[in-house]
Amino acid sequence: MLQAIIALTLVTALLPDQAAAQPRKPATVSEISTYMGADREQLLYAGAKGEGVITWYTSLAGDSYKALSRAFETKYPGVRVEAFRAGGSDLVARMSEETKARRPSMDALETTYDFTMVSKVYGLTRPYNSPILASYPSDAKEKADAGLTFWTIFRESYLGFGFNKDQVPASAVPKGFDGLLDPRLKGKLGITLNESSARMIGAMIKIKGEAFVKKLKAQQIRIYTVSSAALVDLMASGELGASFHIYRNHAMVSAERGSPASWVPMELAPTNSGSMSLSAQPPHPHAASLFVDFMLGAEARKVMEKFQYGHPSNTLPFKRWYPGFGRSFEQFEKDSEKWEKLAKEITQR
Repeated sequence: MLQAIIALTLVTALLPDQAAAQPRKPATVSEISTYMGADREQLLYAGAKGEGVITWYTSLAGDSYKALSRAFETKYPGVRVEAFRAGGSDLVARMSEETKARRPSMDALETTYDFTMVSKVYGLTRPYNSPILASYPSDAKEKADAGLTFWTIFRESYLGFGFNKDQVPASAVPKGFDGLLDPRLKGKLGITLNESSARMIGAMIKIKGEAFVKKLKAQQIRIYTVSSAALVDLMASGELGASFHIYRNHAMVSAERGSPASWVPMELAPTNSGSMSLSAQPPHPHAASLFVDFMLGAEARKVMEKFQYGHPSNTLPFKRWYPGFGRSFEQFEKDSEKWEKLAKEITQR
């Protein structure tokens, strides 16, 4: 009896120490977003099921963001994706207003590089960690302190020369920027005055100089008040012969549907990179981190490949150019304004 009492006393004395030795589960947003334990997925999924929803702000167009939402919901039953789709500037404005009102609703953000930068500058996003980051090239990640990452590029679109094969003969298809001055393209080129045309102007300046860009005015380039994606539809219908700022994925998807649209790269392919960021104060922190992991993973990549998006780890037969990389936010804005001004100049009659 005495031995049993002593044994019970020893067990009881050890219990508090054993409880203290148990690792505490991450509870704060900072702890959850940086947790790298072996049970990360299970822990995040359990928390996400309790939260029930992930609110995702995205500038992805078409059906791609809907397909990603469905894929996530299929993999993680019980966690619903509420996606809000808008242009990058509208997303930043919405997030800023929510932050001022102290009612943030966004959990995770996907948008292009320029607006990702703006979101960081305004303090709308926070650094995070993920075991999947190890598979990404270093230039696809924006480094933060303590080995964390502010954002990760997970999808890419490449700008180049898009054309209607029925209107532009193969011999007139440019092999580089000089080919844009071919007299056979006069009156057949069209652009829309947005960031994609401006970035292609930036690429031309980088390779050929500003004087070359001004020569394009002689080509009688038409202006269209549509999106870059809609330019491909105009080419497919025959209304437009060609444009020098067409995204490869838009042209490829159109061609798969049987249109005469085609695409070739120039000396540089300005790359529109979409990145994943985590909200500074996500209302659903477990679901937010789980969603970021999913978007950076192989399953989301397969979904994006169906829509002909590229990935930063892909080897390509042309040279990428990230217009904003290596520039401060202020410098990038200044350059963009210059490129936009030149785009307007070469379309003036």
